[in-house]
Amino acid sequence: MDKRLKIAEIAARTQLSISTVSRVLAGKANTSEKARSKVLECARELGVMDGMAAGRLLLNSLMVFAPQRAFDERSDIFYYRVIQSVSKGLASHEVRLRYCALEENDSDAQLFLARMNEADTQAAILLGIDDPHIHDLAVDVGKPCMLINCRDRLMRLPAVAPDHRAIGERAAEYLFEMGHREVMTVLCLRRYTMELRLAGIREAWQYHNLKFTDKRDLLVVPSFSAKETEQLVSEWLRQREGKDLPTAFLVGGDFMAAGTISALKKHGLRVPQDVSVMSIDGFNLAAIQDVPLTAIHVPRDELGTEAVHMLQQRLMRPTAPVGTLLLNGTLTIRESVRRIRQGKRRTAVEREGLYDS
Repeated sequence: MDKRLKIAEIAARTQLSISTVSRVLAGKANTSEKARSKVLECARELGVMDGMAAGRLLLNSLMVFAPQRAFDERSDIFYYRVIQSVSKGLASHEVRLRYCALEENDSDAQLFLARMNEADTQAAILLGIDDPHIHDLAVDVGKPCMLINCRDRLMRLPAVAPDHRAIGERAAEYLFEMGHREVMTVLCLRRYTMELRLAGIREAWQYHNLKFTDKRDLLVVPSFSAKETEQLVSEWLRQREGKDLPTAFLVGGDFMAAGTISALKKHGLRVPQDVSVMSIDGFNLAAIQDVPLTAIHVPRDELGTEAVHMLQQRLMRPTAPVGTLLLNGTLTIRESVRRIRQGKRRTAVEREGLYDS
């Protein structure tokens, strides 16, 4: 049966006009929710959904739930850009995008239910919401729901996220490839995602038969800010006065890397001639104090785009298996990491060298 006949059959079965059926199957916004539900249910019964173009998004309105800081570029540029990428992914569809702020944990359950039960909310995206009760409610409501950079521990909701563990491991591995064996890791462990990065870093150390010791090899910063990182690293450097320093710092964000480099320079150390610095982030600051920053780029814009694609598939196949798509990071090699010669702790530092301007 060809497409034209199936549209006619759906119209006959649902007692709706052919034009209404066509609008629903084309993802147009000018149809009622009742008509849309009837058409999609009938289309699934007839197997129409299996042959439809993947580019269609069969909804008119999408709600994005995220922490309040995600809606302010100055507060959280990462999440802000993820939301922008969701909007960009919907640009070719007639979909109204709406927003609601929720806390990461201990979220307002009544607010969530009120927004989810609105007629205009046909599907939802949860960005960085870790509250398991909210995940339970999302399942109970029964509307299509995608998670971004968070996880449903009971494995009921589809999700897309960076592969934080692999990203941390790759970052540490690159420093080892460059000959570094004494590396100070500087992280903010505010979320479990950062704990996953740390687990990956530990795995890289273990792979090279090196023992990672928190007291010696890890500095934990309360936030991702350059100021707090600079203060912590400066205090650590003062305590290490007269002692050997690590050959590299592996830092959990570009702004944290800025604070680290500032602290090193105030203590008379040059980057990368004396100490190398590498970031796990890599989108916000390509260069710090004229030092091009080597980094693992954590996928950001791709998260929103892939979430939209996965939502399309859920709408086409609502009973398909649920899983999590983990996105790899990208190594960007610039000039903030120098190679250490094999068999030596560090190479001699010249007054003028390759990295001097």
